[in-house]
Amino acid sequence: MEKDQRPGEELDMNRLLPWINEHVQGLEGGPNVTQFSGGASNWTYRLQFDNRDIILRRAPLGKKAAGAHNMPREYHLQKKLKPHYTYVPEMIAVCENDDVLGSTFYLMERLVGMIPRKSLPREVGWSPDIVKKLCLSFWDKMIELHQVDYEKHGLDDLGKGEGYVERQVTGWNKRYADAKTWNVPSGEKVMKWLEQNMPTEERLCIIHNDFRLDNVVLDPNDPANIVGVLDWELAAIGDPLMDLGSSLAYWVHDDDNFFIKSMRRQPSNTQGMMKRQEVIDYYAEKSGLQIDDFRFYRVYGLFRLAGIAQQIYYRYSKGFTKNEAFKNFWMISIYLIKTCENVIKKKR
Repeated sequence: MEKDQRPGEELDMNRLLPWINEHVQGLEGGPNVTQFSGGASNWTYRLQFDNRDIILRRAPLGKKAAGAHNMPREYHLQKKLKPHYTYVPEMIAVCENDDVLGSTFYLMERLVGMIPRKSLPREVGWSPDIVKKLCLSFWDKMIELHQVDYEKHGLDDLGKGEGYVERQVTGWNKRYADAKTWNVPSGEKVMKWLEQNMPTEERLCIIHNDFRLDNVVLDPNDPANIVGVLDWELAAIGDPLMDLGSSLAYWVHDDDNFFIKSMRRQPSNTQGMMKRQEVIDYYAEKSGLQIDDFRFYRVYGLFRLAGIAQQIYYRYSKGFTKNEAFKNFWMISIYLIKTCENVIKKKR
């Protein structure tokens, strides 16, 4: 959803417009600038010129984890992946220094369509059958991405690859610890369990790492059809089941408890959507991967989400963002750590 720019997050148009006009030819009028409210990481803006609709993505202010909010990497990754995965938006230009806006940023074409936010778009008549079709299409897009032959297409420089599982476990353990505030648990039991239960077999493919319904664009003429996948900041060469586990951490059922339903950011609770176990079974069938015990990937996804929530809350607590939506994220961290402990104990 687009709104006026948040206080303290306004684009400096006096500095930005000359750069845009230098790197993008033929723009007319405007622009009218709005900011998307859905993102909790990088800041995303819409620049509506008279003859062109452009999206700008930039890093937030404040402390950043190593490798996070790397706008040039996100730009070049999408530009290189686009020919082999058509759902990537068209890239326009990238600014690889902080001189213009105080951070790196890039421009891309705006994909025309609908983005499912907390609820499905109201202008569509969503029957359970149409919802089921959308759900299947959504997970098919993940499977399709995982099947891109990154070595054949020369995409192996998109990430380090080998050793991905260990790097992620070590990395998220450190990120959570670094962002810990006084009002959240240490998470040490979960960290230790992840370190001791890493899978011995490592599979590698291109993964999105933030694959959610509110990161896809629906065809306005056929809303069950996905025409775009957004937000490639965290994409890498990594383990496909860790990508699935990360996505399922956001997948909220209609019969989940009140607290987890209050965290819902996508319409995964709509009648016609699959349950988490159904998704795991569907992924295994379609991908050909055998999944005997998904607990490690489930715990990893939940703990990673706790780390993300805690990093966002840390920035809010230090005043690096004034977005009031983040003021209670510490409670999300507590809930997710407890859920990890329950999954480890096979309580859910």
